[in-house]
Amino acid sequence: MENVMTLEQIQEAASAIRSHISHQPEIAMILGSGLGSLADMVENPVLIPYGSIPHFPQSTVQGHSGQFVVGTLNGRQVMIMQGRVHFYEGYSPNEITFPIRVMKLLGIETLVVTNAAGGINRAFNAGELMLIDDHINFLGMAGFHPLRGRNEEELGPRFPDMSQAYDRQLKELTRAKARQLGIPLHEGIYCCLSGPTFETPAELRFLQAMGADAVGMSTAPEVTVARHMNMRVLGISSITNITSLDGEHKASHEEVMAYGKQVAIHLKELLLHLVPEL
Repeated sequence: MENVMTLEQIQEAASAIRSHISHQPEIAMILGSGLGSLADMVENPVLIPYGSIPHFPQSTVQGHSGQFVVGTLNGRQVMIMQGRVHFYEGYSPNEITFPIRVMKLLGIETLVVTNAAGGINRAFNAGELMLIDDHINFLGMAGFHPLRGRNEEELGPRFPDMSQAYDRQLKELTRAKARQLGIPLHEGIYCCLSGPTFETPAELRFLQAMGADAVGMSTAPEVTVARHMNMRVLGISSITNITSLDGEHKASHEEVMAYGKQVAIHLKELLLHLVPEL
């Protein structure tokens, strides 16, 4: 039976976090594979391990530290998820989006979500950034949807609109800031699959024909729940490997981690300059 997190459990987790912090976080960030070092930029950080929070899912993936980092980043109060949980780890869509619910109950209205993704678009190179313009939630389309089940009206509507999943103003702000900083920034469609295997060449050609520019194993469920609760969302993918449409190149988690560290230099600079204006 699918595990469903209740409103009471969300409230208990939020209360536990609130007891550790003295300032109201304004912006939440989720860091993907290889990007955890971004949290090192936070001033006066309060570290809250996921294991200390009631009902909170635990990350089991290399490169995901599994803790909140709460503090000041370039003058703004931020709450950073240093590592996330995934569907392929055995969690339900409801469980993997539990942290988003908790952050909303803590009063956060803006979410910045990052991920490591494979580049399908042949114009992309490993080590580059992609602003997420929209996504294809294959998990949700296949029935593994985070809003499946009884709807809590206190959290959001039964049938939320997803026509602007990624906030237009935040996207324009990011484009302008990247141009100002001289940081190359692609734009495209992110496709979420379940993992944990990397895609076959046939699957990649299918995704390419469908219009996907990058593919990964996260993000879309989180964004769906954030929009359900009317949070503003900005999404950025780190292209950490170029997918092999002909099967000649073998993908690996080690490659993802290595390029994740490389692209984190640009992503850190971009986010640091974006934060004051979000």
